[in-house]
Amino acid sequence: MATDYAQFHQRSIAERDAFWAEQAKGIEWQRAPQQICDYSNPPFARWFVGGQTNLCHNAVDRHARERPGENALIWVSTEVGEERIYSFAQLQAEVECMAAMLREQGVTQGDRVLIYMPMIPEAAFAMLACARIGAIHSVVFGGFASGSLASRIDDAEPVLIVSADAGSRGGKVIPYKPLLDEALRLSRHQPRRVLLVDRGLAAMDKVAERDLDYAELRRRHAGARLPCVWLDATAPSYTLYTSGTTGKPKGVQRDTGGYAVALAASMQHIFGGRAGETFFSTSDIGWVVGHSYIVYGPLIAGMATIMYEGLPTRPDAGIWWQLVERFKVSLMFSAPTAVRVLKKQDPAYLSKYDLSSLRALFLAGEPLDEPTARWIADALGVPIVDNYWQTETGWPILSLANHLPGVAPRASKFGSPGMAMYGYQVKLLDENSGEELAEPNRKGVLAIEGPLPPGCLQTVWRDDARFVSTYWSSIPGRQVYSTFDWGLRDADGYYFILGRTDDVINVAGHRLGTREIEESIAGHPNVAEVAVVGVADALKGQVALAFAVLKDPSQAATPELALRQEGEIMKVVDQQLGALARPARVRFVGVLPKTRSGKLLRRAIQAVAEGRDPGDLTTIEDPAALQQIRELLAG
Repeated sequence: MATDYAQFHQRSIAERDAFWAEQAKGIEWQRAPQQICDYSNPPFARWFVGGQTNLCHNAVDRHARERPGENALIWVSTEVGEERIYSFAQLQAEVECMAAMLREQGVTQGDRVLIYMPMIPEAAFAMLACARIGAIHSVVFGGFASGSLASRIDDAEPVLIVSADAGSRGGKVIPYKPLLDEALRLSRHQPRRVLLVDRGLAAMDKVAERDLDYAELRRRHAGARLPCVWLDATAPSYTLYTSGTTGKPKGVQRDTGGYAVALAASMQHIFGGRAGETFFSTSDIGWVVGHSYIVYGPLIAGMATIMYEGLPTRPDAGIWWQLVERFKVSLMFSAPTAVRVLKKQDPAYLSKYDLSSLRALFLAGEPLDEPTARWIADALGVPIVDNYWQTETGWPILSLANHLPGVAPRASKFGSPGMAMYGYQVKLLDENSGEELAEPNRKGVLAIEGPLPPGCLQTVWRDDARFVSTYWSSIPGRQVYSTFDWGLRDADGYYFILGRTDDVINVAGHRLGTREIEESIAGHPNVAEVAVVGVADALKGQVALAFAVLKDPSQAATPELALRQEGEIMKVVDQQLGALARPARVRFVGVLPKTRSGKLLRRAIQAVAEGRDPGDLTTIEDPAALQQIRELLAG
């Protein structure tokens, strides 16, 4: 047994097959794998070849057999004031019923089912039902507008779409059916059927012979028993679309066996989850965190999972902590942006509830700045574990695996998402020469040597060439997977992410990462949030422009006060990074433009600042935020 994490990680690389054969014991197989990893055609990796298993069996059926009455899915909606709790036995019944509906509509193994749903239990039922019968689900975030949805329909070519009348956000009803109808009008591909959940939130015009009522079918198939289809480990389980450098979204294709093993191992080694406990991820099923750590991961671990529809501040900023107390949440997963939102609220909400059940808060989705990390760590009194990964990888690339028997835990370092996780052979490479930067504190492109570990993307859906050209061909002379992120590694092996390789600012021939400047500005005591973008400049090529949300806006309420506040922030950057990194201007805004999942729209900000079209804004949370930036710059 390894005595420290470095040995554990090294074994996962040097004795790859033996290591992953051990991890494969964390799930149930119908047929054991005959070969652990087939890497005969790099960069395509095939994991657990010859093995047969099923994601739904591992997430639902085996626990319904062992702990039928324990909580499995806890749905809470502060939008509509409802909640439902399903035991593992009840969840299995709902999933089998949904699977029978799909089968009745002709959905078979390998068919695609597109899921365009709000955060309601039926969305999870649909995902698990697809996994049960071997259909490939493709969940599209409910906030996408018709054009974006149409492009995904055309790429996935689903035989059936599952949707709903509406979602709700901030108390405002968002009708889905008109968006779906318009998307289908724009699409070349037409599904055979559309299955609709009617929540009674918005009127729906149904298309005869195509649109089906979920409630009616559920009554017809109540009590249906439909066994899991045993699938080859290498069979696709789902596709999930992510943006690329071209207008066409990339369908990240995930396998079945490798994903199940990777999630089981991560729940054990990284998160420290235990069967019978409760896991609360505040993400959305439309994103990869929702797939891995709302639906599949916690259920595979035998944990109850909370599916929350609502905002972190409604009805008040204590709602998440109320849920932690009520359901005795052990582990929580959120995003730095959400924490920064809560940072602006009354701190009394954090001491109002009994949070003694909570062992750790995990944060991912964007870099976690040190001031935010320290604030939430002090407020909660539990470890704050940053982790870094991508839609493509499905589980963390960098984090802390602090739940290994016989291996001493490692402490977090604020500002760092941690170390390379087992199975990932992470390198920092020179973007021009491909040279490995082995010495500490050298900035390079974060890359991963093949094969990617289990759970990562197999390929881009129906586009192997794009998989190779996009991810494996950008570093000169090397076939390595590029994350397209800058990073550095300190002498202790902790990595620090410095921003996207395509978000670099070139100021008078000097390359600056926007992430570094943001980290510096966020250290100012009156800054709640900040976004830094590079803006074209006739003299210097580019200059940095910062947009900040203040904790106390009154300190910039007049032009004179704003100039004084700007000067103070400039001094902070000067002191931490030097005058070269000083932004040309710091502008103060009430809110930063973000997607509904909480990611900053830096490229849209940059486009507006340069007078360009910001492009597709279908996922923007508050369109007025960009308009405010336009008006500020015009003034």
